[in-house]
Amino acid sequence: MTTDDARLKKLKFRAWRRGFREADLILGPFADNHVHTFSEDELDRFERLLEQPDQDLYAWIIGTLPTPPEFDDEIMNRIKAFRFELNDVRGDDRGG
Repeated sequence: MTTDDARLKKLKFRAWRRGFREADLILGPFADNHVHTFSEDELDRFERLLEQPDQDLYAWIIGTLPTPPEFDDEIMNRIKAFRFELNDVRGDDRGG
């Protein structure tokens, strides 16, 4: 396994094991579907997002709190859009 493979595996694990189920159900599938396409910079930004408190990160994703400027970027926009894609696939509102 290369260092890049190990990093992707670690990021996917962290996205799925947040300890906050609602966030897990968005971030886990998002990571599974997208991190392998990310540049190094995008991986760094996603990793910084995963370091944020679960309640805050989830609130930013679903829009109940404004996303701080330092995290309001293309990665967050992709996560927010992905949340709606999940709802369409599931046919429900579990994604928030």
